[in-house]
Amino acid sequence: MSGGVRFFVSKPQKSNNDVDLANLAHDVPDTSRIGGESAVASYGAVPLETFAFSSPDDTREGYAVFGDGPQSERDRLHSMESREGEKGLELYEEDLKSRPKISRILHSLANYNAGLTPSATDMEKAAKAPQAAKLGTMLGVYLPTIQNIFGVILFIRLTWVVGVAGWLEAFFIVLLCCITTSLTAISMSAIATNGVVPGGGSYFMISRSLGPEFGGAVGILFYLGTTFASAMYILGAVEILLKYMAPVLKLVGEDIHNEADAANNYRIYGTFLLLVLFFCVFLGMRFVSIVAAISLSCVILSIISIYIGIFSSSSTPSIEVCFLGNRLLKSDLVMRDEQMYCTKQRMLDLGENVTKISPLWETYCGAAVNISSCDSFFKDNNVSMKPAIPGLNVQTFLANRGSAYRGSGQFVTGNSTETGVEGRDIIADLRTSFTILLAIFFPSCTGIMAGSNRSGDLKDASKSIPIGTIMAIATTSLVYLSCVLFFGGAIDGDVLRDKFGVSIDGRLVVSELAWPHFWVILIGSFLSTVGAGLQSLTGAPRLLNAIAKDGVIPFLGVFARTTKKGEPLFALILTAGISELGILIASLDYVAPIITMFFLMCYGFVNLACALQTLLKSPSWRPRFRFYHWTLSLAGLALCVALMFISGWYYALMAIAVALGIYKYIEYKGAENEWGDGIRGLSLSAARYALMKLDENPPHTKNWRPQILMLAKLNDQLMPRYPSMFAFASQLKAGKGLIIAATVLEGKFEDKVGEVAAAKQEIQRALKEHKVKGFTQVVVSNAYEDGMGHLVQTAGLGGLNHNTIMIGWPYGWRHDTEKKSWRSFVTSVRQAEAASCALMVLKGVQMFPTNAEKLSGTIDIWWIVHDGGLLMLLPFLLQQHKVWRSCTLRIFTVAQMEDNSIQMKKDLESFLYHLRIQAHVQVVELAECDVSAYAYGRTIMMEQRSQMLKDLHLTKKEKEVVNLGDFGSMTDLSHQKSKLHTHEEADEENADDVVYDAQQPLSDTAGKSKSGNGSLFADSESANAYTFSPSDLKSGMDKMKGLLHLKPEKKNVRRMHTAVRINEVIVERSHDAKLILINLPGPPKRESGYENYMEYLEVLTEGLERTVLVRGSGREVITIYS
Repeated sequence: MSGGVRFFVSKPQKSNNDVDLANLAHDVPDTSRIGGESAVASYGAVPLETFAFSSPDDTREGYAVFGDGPQSERDRLHSMESREGEKGLELYEEDLKSRPKISRILHSLANYNAGLTPSATDMEKAAKAPQAAKLGTMLGVYLPTIQNIFGVILFIRLTWVVGVAGWLEAFFIVLLCCITTSLTAISMSAIATNGVVPGGGSYFMISRSLGPEFGGAVGILFYLGTTFASAMYILGAVEILLKYMAPVLKLVGEDIHNEADAANNYRIYGTFLLLVLFFCVFLGMRFVSIVAAISLSCVILSIISIYIGIFSSSSTPSIEVCFLGNRLLKSDLVMRDEQMYCTKQRMLDLGENVTKISPLWETYCGAAVNISSCDSFFKDNNVSMKPAIPGLNVQTFLANRGSAYRGSGQFVTGNSTETGVEGRDIIADLRTSFTILLAIFFPSCTGIMAGSNRSGDLKDASKSIPIGTIMAIATTSLVYLSCVLFFGGAIDGDVLRDKFGVSIDGRLVVSELAWPHFWVILIGSFLSTVGAGLQSLTGAPRLLNAIAKDGVIPFLGVFARTTKKGEPLFALILTAGISELGILIASLDYVAPIITMFFLMCYGFVNLACALQTLLKSPSWRPRFRFYHWTLSLAGLALCVALMFISGWYYALMAIAVALGIYKYIEYKGAENEWGDGIRGLSLSAARYALMKLDENPPHTKNWRPQILMLAKLNDQLMPRYPSMFAFASQLKAGKGLIIAATVLEGKFEDKVGEVAAAKQEIQRALKEHKVKGFTQVVVSNAYEDGMGHLVQTAGLGGLNHNTIMIGWPYGWRHDTEKKSWRSFVTSVRQAEAASCALMVLKGVQMFPTNAEKLSGTIDIWWIVHDGGLLMLLPFLLQQHKVWRSCTLRIFTVAQMEDNSIQMKKDLESFLYHLRIQAHVQVVELAECDVSAYAYGRTIMMEQRSQMLKDLHLTKKEKEVVNLGDFGSMTDLSHQKSKLHTHEEADEENADDVVYDAQQPLSDTAGKSKSGNGSLFADSESANAYTFSPSDLKSGMDKMKGLLHLKPEKKNVRRMHTAVRINEVIVERSHDAKLILINLPGPPKRESGYENYMEYLEVLTEGLERTVLVRGSGREVITIYS
């Protein structure tokens, strides 16, 4: 048995009710958009939603329900599936309710259209339309490619290229172009055979291999190249018509060989021919196909005629040309009455006693009688006549091997580089060099993708495209290379350099070589050139239409429209307009290099796509075409880039700028299409390599940046409760760090799958809305604290993990009867400390600015303890954003009695100078003082409340009574809108009262405190809300009596005193600051201290609008060294 893989497909007994999938095509809904979001399927993977049969009640994600078809049809399908599921496939009965059977989807799998899901209307039209006959390799790829490759350059420029460059360099030019296209064809063949190639051809292959950004950019370049190619073909056809077939048809000017007159005539006739071709294309593909067949016949007939003429030229009399010295002369300088007079004699004897001045004498001597008054070159050189086409011979072959490059206006013949007289001498109309000739000739090798553009009409595209394309390139390369050698051995070199054939009576040089008559070439070349222009004008709008339908470039959406006949009219109009711009240039030699750049860019990206797919070794990269290698693709890419800059660096930069502009535009707009492209594979490989490198060693201090894990709270609608957190994270993006927006849902994961998806979607929307570049992570856990622990431990990947955690302040924590919010908050603080992560706590987050605001004022930093420099780094990063750019930094540090505040200020200013951070420095002295009455009373109330709730074991409603009483309102100072103004006098007045509060009823204590007045219970209604038994009442009174005699712990009093003192100073110095950053005190080690810790933080930040509590990780994050 062979080692191949065999696939076994189970096919159940077919019932009479079976319906073929093709007959149900009109019932398949348009799944191109699901849930309002783009859902374009990936290339190379079969989307089940395209053909999945499911019951109407099935809501499982990933499977489409027939929603557009008739209800009866859906019901019938569902019942049919159910019946079939009971006949031999009962084991899979549940699966068959949502997943199709192999027998039903096999046809769709075999005819998968690479993710291009048609609409129901398109499928209905396709079902009604008659199936066109599919084409094979010969008619579908080989002949159309030959027709597109052979074109105007072969007939009107190849002889001139051979004459100017010499057959040796001309052979190298042609060989270089052919090698480039051959390598590109090999790469294209590999891509084309890597799966099914639907309609779309070359653009489809590039875009699906390199992604929407590169695909859109290269698609536009390919479109522009094809459009300008139509202009080149039209100009070539007009040149053949006016210069070689019927010069009398000129409309303006006196001499069609005059450059200015020729350009004006080209513009007029070119525009007219463009309009004719426009209406031909508008008539439809049937007419274009007829013209294409005629054009192809003309091309083949013309080439055969040239070859016959080459071999018969030795025995066929050739037209002769006249030389003055070594300079080839125009035929009209030696012609009189259609008779050539190549002589220096002054008078010509025309017979019957009729004499006339010879045309040469009249040209070089004018009215002079004596030769001494003639032109010096005429006087010093003799005239001679030579055959223009001597036939194949060694002497001619050897004489034509060298190059004869000239500058503009110089003689094209002879060895002289002097400037000739325009209108009299045969001179160069443009500067020539190897690179310029390369740019002019390369368009004659383009057209290799004609077969791939017809991929939708081929029987087997993956087989026909490589065979047909490579055969066509081999054939055309052989013709080009042999013609270079034959032209160099059969035609005089000076005649070859005569671009427009003015030495042979204005005839086309190659037409004089043809057999049996020059009109065979003239008519054939004209028709073939018109046909090639028609093909380009037909293909370009369809390419633009395909790009527009992909939706990667939004402003091209209007060009996705078509007429009832399927013709892209709007795209055709734009194509005609761009082609007209090329026609207005009115010079084939100037249009050709533009085309060269666009096609070389396109071919380069084809090679890049193949090389990337091969080197990345993607599992989906399995081309049937085996004769490829990544080195060949890279060589093809290098040749394309080299030829671009060799041909003309300015044109190359222009093409690159256009491609880069389109790429950045698509990237900016955010391409939604996911095609499984090679660039994504390259990104994955690069990311893996970078992650492995990052994981080797911890980052140096200079490379440290905040990698933020933002714990976002969600409301009941699973939307972020505080969107300003996202805006603040965005304003820190100058750090160029990672941002992970995460949240925790309580419950079981299997029950929360839908909520997880919804939460991710909402968080991603918030990230996008606030322009935050980051990732989303949602964790489901039975307990909120456990979920946060999972995030802190596992978020990120390898070396790219978070080092900073951002959380919000738990507002209303005192009213949380289950202690859930503040317990989760303190747990987060402890988890961040355990994970060695820095922590940012945003308080007053509702008042944080959006990205649209611009603040001016100060950002105050209260640096109390050293945290590794994070307090310095964060405001610096904020200042890089437009919101905070106008704010200045102020740094406050606290000095105690034993500290030298003057030296501290100098040291801090020096430190900031070395850090390259500009800020105003202030040292605040905290003099030692006795514990204030307010601090002492606040501590008592904190401990009494904590102990009371612990001892009484109140129910939830009872706790609410305590929390809603004046006792709670006394301590809940964090939400007061007004600033806190504390005075020492008030403290001294109340000090004695507070000290003696421990001996008085609790209600009196509350009444004498500075925060409010009232009793433990809010009012009589609350007090009488519950009924107690005598025993319960006695027990409660005993516990209450214990609370009344409770004395606060000394350390708690000192902590509260510190919080009050620092808060007073901050309020006094920073009450008008736009943002305040302060060190976050360390969390308690035991859970019993959580509530006290929250009270300290509440007091510390009282009266402050925007506050960020910062706690460093312990490592240095900022350095003074470079």
